[in-house]
Amino acid sequence: MSSEQFNRGLACRKEVLGAEYVEKSLSKADDFNRDFQEMVTEYCWGGTWGRGVLSKRDRSILNLGMLAGLGKSTEFKLHFKGAMTNGIPIEDLREILIQIAVYCGIPAGIEAFRLAREVFEAEGIDVSNMDSGK
Repeated sequence: MSSEQFNRGLACRKEVLGAEYVEKSLSKADDFNRDFQEMVTEYCWGGTWGRGVLSKRDRSILNLGMLAGLGKSTEFKLHFKGAMTNGIPIEDLREILIQIAVYCGIPAGIEAFRLAREVFEAEGIDVSNMDSGK
């Protein structure tokens, strides 16, 4: 596939999620899921993220809220790391998770904070000595 929208989506997907992750996902595609991987790249990334109307920061915030509300933990962690790649400071991420807890429910907030901690640990980020934010 080589449409302009696919190429725009591929570039955006690599920028947010990391080229290594995206290339691994695409290289693991087989006859069963290749069309789906191409659809995700073309429509999700090229058709939405690649439009340029909203900033990557705004799209990251939206995705975190939706993924937390839907309970999609694997995708939440992927997009949490992407939000950091998009330059969202840890202090802002904390506030986003608090907002998620209020609007999606405390159990969703607990899960979001737990998943965020997993991402921080995987990335070697120590958040144990942060200012309380007040």
